[in-house]
Amino acid sequence: MNLNVVPTAIPEVLILEPKVFGDDRGFFFESFNARAFEQVTGVKRTFVQDNHSRSARNVLRGLHYQIQHPQGKLVRVTVGEVFDVAVDLRKSSPTFGKWVGVTLSAENKRQLWVPEGFAHGFVVTSDYAEFLYKTTDYWYAEHERSIVWNDPDLGIEWPVQGTPILAAKDAAGARFASADLFD
Repeated sequence: MNLNVVPTAIPEVLILEPKVFGDDRGFFFESFNARAFEQVTGVKRTFVQDNHSRSARNVLRGLHYQIQHPQGKLVRVTVGEVFDVAVDLRKSSPTFGKWVGVTLSAENKRQLWVPEGFAHGFVVTSDYAEFLYKTTDYWYAEHERSIVWNDPDLGIEWPVQGTPILAAKDAAGARFASADLFD
């Protein structure tokens, strides 16, 4: 697999750019290869669940994480475009409370590796988007947590106009200062 890794301001959060082969028929690329993923990232994980969502413009999902059974996520967009965010929730980390935002789209075919110990969210910046992600652990409703998207302590610069469209659980998310965090 031809895979380029682009570092972000948080060293553990990585942008992955697959080599895309295109011609007059269309394109082809490997969207995931466990051996190549480990070789280029140094991260060895087993992914146990794939999820797929479709959302309209200005829908914001997040900031989600699981306090027990934390999930690493490998995320990508197959239709449209999103602004994708990872927030470091590890109290022992030098980047604790910092965030990284990356544009992922069907056009750029980028993926983002969001390790365990991070909150994750995205907002749709196109008419609609289809979002796929692999997780390193299963979803457990009782362990899911949410931090409110516009927490002033985090200061995430979301590219939204007006108020985004939120699920009730995301609108009621905890403030960063009072959220359950990782050691």
